[in-house]
Amino acid sequence: MFYRPQDGHNLPHNPFNAIVTPRPIGWISTRSAKGADNLAPYSFFNGIAYVPPQVMFASTDSKDSLRNIRDTGVFCVNIVSEALMDAMNITSENFAAEVDEFTAAGLEKASCDTIDCARVAASPASMECKLTAIHKIEGPDNHVVFGEVTGIHLSDACIVDGRFDVTRFNPLSRLGYRDYTVVREVFELKRPDDA
Repeated sequence: MFYRPQDGHNLPHNPFNAIVTPRPIGWISTRSAKGADNLAPYSFFNGIAYVPPQVMFASTDSKDSLRNIRDTGVFCVNIVSEALMDAMNITSENFAAEVDEFTAAGLEKASCDTIDCARVAASPASMECKLTAIHKIEGPDNHVVFGEVTGIHLSDACIVDGRFDVTRFNPLSRLGYRDYTVVREVFELKRPDDA
């Protein structure tokens, strides 16, 4: 099968989201200029640089997260474990701006250290971020948010022999459609030029 996206795919569901998988989920917490907390999951998310550490996620202009980040210049990325799957799903609802998704999902908040924002206390890892850029991309309402990581919280239970072990919390990842997967198995693959 071949199709041009502008011509349509003639399938019952759009296959694009099922091609680029699995996608990590950036559970983005923000705080409005008036102090209201917000939490929403984004599966167009990833780390993009080591030094300094930087992340990105894509959002539409209608989201509270994007408005809050524009207003405050900060956000926090919380990693979603398998145990937090149901809470994450609750926060995907399109709540009104005044609704606190932490409360709606029954999540405990923790304070960030380098930014004025709440984070998910039960998340195995959270990255505090300072906004570096927001770029409008092709499409009527598409934006990419870039941030420099200014602080990282790791669960001590996930550090094994000096490494952050994802099998201790089983990260949730997005597939296509309404499908998800959980990382339960890892293996090491050395590059040909590794010593």
